[in-house]
Amino acid sequence: MRTIDGALYVASEKFESGKTSRIADKWSGEAIAEVFLADSKVAERATAASVVAFQQLRDVSNYTRKKLLSAIARGIEVDAEHLSELLARECGKPITQARGEIARGVSTFEIASEEATRIGGEVMPLDVTKPSEGYRGEWFRVPAGPVLGISPFNFPLNLVAHKVAPALACGASIVLKPPPQCPLSALALSEIVREAAEAVGAPENILQVVPCENDVAEKLVTDDRFKLLSFTGSDKVGWHLKSVAGKKKVLLELGGNAAAIVHDDADFDFAFDRIFGGAFGYAGQVCIKVQRIYVQNATHARFLEKMAVKARDTKPLEPMNDQAVLSCVIDEANAKRIESWVNEAIQAGAKLIAGGTREGSRVMPTVLSIDGSGKGMEVVDDEIFGPVVTVHAYETWDDALAMASDTRFGLQAGIFTDSHARIRQAIKRIDVGGLIVNDVPTFRVDNMPYGGVRDSGLGREGVRFAIEEMCEQKLVVYRDGVKAEQRAGVQNMPKK
Repeated sequence: MRTIDGALYVASEKFESGKTSRIADKWSGEAIAEVFLADSKVAERATAASVVAFQQLRDVSNYTRKKLLSAIARGIEVDAEHLSELLARECGKPITQARGEIARGVSTFEIASEEATRIGGEVMPLDVTKPSEGYRGEWFRVPAGPVLGISPFNFPLNLVAHKVAPALACGASIVLKPPPQCPLSALALSEIVREAAEAVGAPENILQVVPCENDVAEKLVTDDRFKLLSFTGSDKVGWHLKSVAGKKKVLLELGGNAAAIVHDDADFDFAFDRIFGGAFGYAGQVCIKVQRIYVQNATHARFLEKMAVKARDTKPLEPMNDQAVLSCVIDEANAKRIESWVNEAIQAGAKLIAGGTREGSRVMPTVLSIDGSGKGMEVVDDEIFGPVVTVHAYETWDDALAMASDTRFGLQAGIFTDSHARIRQAIKRIDVGGLIVNDVPTFRVDNMPYGGVRDSGLGREGVRFAIEEMCEQKLVVYRDGVKAEQRAGVQNMPKK
């Protein structure tokens, strides 16, 4: 079992001085660790070391990078139960879901180990015009440069993995700012990466984790030595960071208010079970959690009644309880915000079917029935990031598509129907990065392209697709050999 001492490992040195941040068990409030925060000088050391590490790592063979990533996956696997417990405590994730996240982290690095050997290019003819006869070309993907990653609290290991794994696979070093509420999983991962790098002969400082305050983080964002910023978090913060990021590439994975549509030809019980888990698992603190549910009139009353009964029977439980569907939310401030949004919706005409109360940071699963679209209510328009759903009735498929699409977000959506015609209509009309057919929008596999449109982000994650974001295309043009008489002819051409 690894001991997280809160120290920072930056530029091949251990830093154990300066300002600290207290990391607490989110359920009990008990202190877990004191983590040292990087000041501007330590952040500068990390940046300079990352530049050196990049120059070394880009010259490492694909085979060695493959071994490195595989070794990281094995390191996570060996420590899986300890990491799961650490994650459950520092972010309040139910232990069964924490174990699932750790397993996904292993998978993410395994996928990256395979993709490290597939970063190719293309040979292409250039002799397509008379002047270009004798020319041929090829292009390669090369790492753009050091990466700066900023990750959120809700998946403190696997969303870190989605920045670290593709960076190392393509030969880019990375400096990572972990979430302030739960940095311990990222610090544990950095130790695993250091051990794996030493074991396979990879360079030092290829990953440096720097917990820091926002002013230090923003200086990192503006630093031109980083060639790509990969940010996952709120849309407000993400778009602000893009505005100050300068010339670097920016990859934004932001929020959503995902819709699920249930038509009357769907498997009702299957749709209900999947939607309930997608709405309330981990207290709804998932970017693609089910937030808005649209159910056709024929089954709306039945769906709402079943949702009310199950929501009332589901209570927040201590994260280490194997029966927990949800625990607390990340802090009491967010619990109060969620409660206020629910109360505002009720005052605006929403009907409270279940929940609507909280105890400290523990928010009861909440179901709101809303006539019509509910536009203008924060629980509909914005990202609730909590255990709250709105349920709406609709008459026609066109009505459902119109309401589901009427949002500034566009991350993922789910539809339940057996009609290929309706599926094709949804593909055309719901403006999202991912449409999930006969399952919830919460579905994600770590090799698929993942990202949104509109206010939900820019670019795509998923290991292969993040690698493409982190690389540049480099073209090489070859001219065939020129015979001596041709050279003489060229030399004797009149000059202008």
